[in-house]
Amino acid sequence: MQLDLSGKRALVTGSTGGIGYAIAKALGELGANVAINGRTQDRVRDAVERLKRETSHAGFIGAPGDVANPDGAARVVAGLPDVDILVNNTGIFEPKPFFEIPDEDWHRFFDTNVMSGVRLSRAYTPGMVERGWGRVVFISSESGVNIPVEMVHYGMTKTAQLAVARGLAETVSGSGVTVNSVLPGPTLSEGVADFMKSMAQGGGTGGEVDLDAAGRAFVAEHRPTSLIGRLATVEEVASMVAYICSPAASATSGAALRVDGGVVRSIV
Repeated sequence: MQLDLSGKRALVTGSTGGIGYAIAKALGELGANVAINGRTQDRVRDAVERLKRETSHAGFIGAPGDVANPDGAARVVAGLPDVDILVNNTGIFEPKPFFEIPDEDWHRFFDTNVMSGVRLSRAYTPGMVERGWGRVVFISSESGVNIPVEMVHYGMTKTAQLAVARGLAETVSGSGVTVNSVLPGPTLSEGVADFMKSMAQGGGTGGEVDLDAAGRAFVAEHRPTSLIGRLATVEEVASMVAYICSPAASATSGAALRVDGGVVRSIV
């Protein structure tokens, strides 16, 4: 199986931590030169240094900029004019009852979760088409299929990503460029770990929090259709992304690929 990405240039947005960091690490381990993106120069620099230590791979560089707004995205593109692999991972989530979500939050979620990927795909994909090879990946969520009642605005953006990805795949059909979405389910990212710790400590438990047990309890209560009965790891999500970015996945395009532990009750 051809997984080698040596010589390929990749940009992973929102990659200073969590799923994005794991994706950047996986692509680097396959030989890609990976640009790390985050809102601040300090966080990007720290992530680059950590990745180089953890992988002994020198091909990590910084690409700071807030891709949730046009100016920030433009700065990233100006500093990194061409990439072969674009992973649109930047995203935010926040539980909030529907009737309490103001217009500003709808716009903020759409700009961050959807328009960031639209802007960068618009900037980078034509070059991939010209070169006859490229990979564009949108990190969506099982929440784009099963809209979570506790954060409808988040689910809406994840559904929108699926539509954009499929439409872009149709646009570049036959070019050698593939466009896909990856749908993680509940995943033990840094943000989720912090959330579970705060919930446990707020309940008066104190001390160390057993994240595996807390994750299993969360899945049992909130995602009972899960077939694995636990939170996925960021590395498990990254493995899927690394595969579809590789030459081995050249016949996979326009797909919505789930890494949701079977939460979505569908056979296709």
